[in-house]
Amino acid sequence: MKISASSGIAIAALGIALASFSLAAHADCSYPKAPSAMPDGKTASEAEMVDAMKAFKAYNDEVTAFGSCLDLETKNKAAGTAQLMQLKTLQMKKHNAAVDELQQKAKVFNEQVRLFKARAT
Repeated sequence: MKISASSGIAIAALGIALASFSLAAHADCSYPKAPSAMPDGKTASEAEMVDAMKAFKAYNDEVTAFGSCLDLETKNKAAGTAQLMQLKTLQMKKHNAAVDELQQKAKVFNEQVRLFKARAT
């Protein structure tokens, strides 16, 4: 079967459009960003610690929303396909990475909270 030049261009354009749509679909779930600043519990003021606590609570909410977004995106895909299984695996890895990062950052923050509280005693 021969493909004419104009048909080849149309097929290429369709391929680019589909690829762009696919990338846009994956861009809907934004990976949560951890708070950039970590207060030093030995020297931070109470206001700095409270601000950091609020930032971590917001970050936790963002990680939860990210997981929900990934679940919704998976449910919107056709069931039973090999691509769906690949998508589920990829999204599970993304979500696990976000949760792991949250847990690591929270561990460090909780240590700073302990240091801050130890100053008061």
